[in-house]
Parts: sequence; C-alpha cells; structure tokens
Amino acid sequence: MSSLRKGKVYLVGAGPGDPELLTMKACRILGEAQVVLHDDLVNLEILRLAPPSASIHNVGKRCGRPHISQQEIHSQMVRFAAQGLTVVRLKGGDPLIYGRAGEEMEALHQAGIEFEVVPGVTAAFGAAASARIPLTDRRLASKVVFLSNHLCTGESAPLERNSMSRHTTVVVYMPGTDYGNLAVKFCAAGFDPQTCCLVVSCATTEQQQIYSSTLEKLAATPCLPAPALLIVGGVATHYSSGEYPAGASRISLGANVRK
Repeated sequence: MSSLRKGKVYLVGAGPGDPELLTMKACRILGEAQVVLHDDLVNLEILRLAPPSASIHNVGKRCGRPHISQQEIHSQMVRFAAQGLTVVRLKGGDPLIYGRAGEEMEALHQAGIEFEVVPGVTAAFGAAASARIPLTDRRLASKVVFLSNHLCTGESAPLERNSMSRHTTVVVYMPGTDYGNLAVKFCAAGFDPQTCCLVVSCATTEQQQIYSSTLEKLAATPCLPAPALLIVGGVATHYSSGEYPAGASRISLGANVRK
C-alpha cells in the first residue's frame, strides 16, 4: 500500500541567495517536492520553484526570536517522509557547511529514512565572487579557514593562534555584530591590525552590501542585514585596492556597495 511506502528526504543547498546559482539537480528536486522545510533566510524566489501543491514550512532559526528546535525539525522530516512524501530540507548555502546536516542525517539514519544530500554554493564562495576577490592567491593566501562565530553552547567561538598565519584567508560565518571583539581575537591570534577585511551582507542578491575595513577599524562596521559574513586576509586587498582584470567593474550588478 502507498500509505506504507516511506518517502525520501533531500538535504538541498539553496546557495547564497541568487536563484540562478542553484544547481540543476536542486531545481529539479525542488520542482518535485511535496513538502519543503526551509531556512528562514532562503530567498522567496527560490521557494517559488516548488510546485503550488507543495506544503511549505519555515523552520528557520533566527537569533533573538522564538524558533523551532532542531529536534522538532528532525521530527518533521521523519514524520512527513514516513507518510510516503518527498521532503526537501532546503538550506541556505551548502548543507554541509554550518547547515546542521550532520545532526539531520544522523536523525534520518536512525529513523530508517532514505536521504540524499544535494550540495549548493556556500556563502563564502558567493560573497567572494560578488566582491570580486579570490579566497586563495599564490602571492597572498595558501590556506582558507572557515569559522563560525557561534558554538552550540551560545558562546563565541575562539580563534586558535597556531592554526593561522599571514598566508591564511579566514571566512567567519555568522559573525554577529560585535566586530570589535572579533578584531581583538584576530589580533591576539597573530594577525596584523592593518589586515584588510570585508563584511558582505546578503551576498549575490539585490540587497547586497559590502563594507571594506581593516582589523584596526573593524569595530566601526555598521550593522548590516543578515545573512552576513566576514572575510579577513590579504586577499581582501584586491577589493580595497581595486586590482581587477581589465574592464572589470567594482560594483556587481544590482549590489549596493559601501566603503
């Protein structure tokens, strides 16, 4: 009986915001969805790719607002899939980068639910592309480090001095608004106060804003809309110095760039 057939859950990366950055596979699966459980910051234009008949549920978690628990998200995925439905768990960026995919895959595995991961363009790549900077450069950066500024305990994440060098590009996801504290941590980890950095808000969307600074002046960064991330390292000089290929524009189409 169809009522006894288990469905399947797809953990799908929605990318940093621009619908055109979705993979072809993500578009196809979203178009076949019967249930969509999406993050709060997923672009509405992307949600419109789901069928009109699909049941759409916002399961996003935003700082400072009432939100659904991670355990309840697990329960919803399992419950809908157990009804034989095709479930899309739609996540901003890539599911495997700060998307809690590990916890959700474990819950699905324990419940005996079939699942598949569909990767997406992570926010760091979208932000760097929009700012027209590289994340690696053989002259400036041989290593890229992704960090989250928040632990599951609610505490601010530490920076380990021995893991950093002047040839490192550091991308901080969910940096919050206390940029002064972040600057202190970077300098304590061995970064020069004159190191360039960028705050990229709403990357790849029409609401995008980019704020260029140095660690020394990072505390003066205005409060830009979420989602935002911080890029720190020598590669950010490509933005502040205007070192672009011939004919390249400093401002991405539709973006509001602040300096």
